[in-house]
Amino acid sequence: MSGGPSSSINLSRDSIPDEQNNPTLPVTLASSTKLNRLPYDITSALSAVGEFPKPKVTFHFTAIGSAPILRQNLCKISSMQRFEVVVSYLRRTLRMTATESIFVYVNSCFAPALDEVVGNLYRCFKNSKDQLLVSYSMTPAFG
Repeated sequence: MSGGPSSSINLSRDSIPDEQNNPTLPVTLASSTKLNRLPYDITSALSAVGEFPKPKVTFHFTAIGSAPILRQNLCKISSMQRFEVVVSYLRRTLRMTATESIFVYVNSCFAPALDEVVGNLYRCFKNSKDQLLVSYSMTPAFG
């Protein structure tokens, strides 16, 4: 191997030709226009963005480990409420003191933030029965 590493690689300068022409734009920037109003389809789509499919969300509560079981494991809460309302409901129903901890999970997977809107959780994580499955425990159950 008398040559260096560059002699073993044969690169031809003509493998990728350079473009000589600039692409033509269909409309010049000076002739572009500003929309005075949104088209009807976009307006109707944007008006429905903040709406939730149901005004109330059905929760199905499941105890994990040694957590006490609720007598009524189904509950409806407004979709506009934040998740902290669900946690407060569980604490009140289980008659927990201020010093006791509760760990709440959606679909036995993750613990949502307390300021998460219930309707958003329902839209993304509802089960086949149109319920949001909420598991609760007195000790950390999932990592």
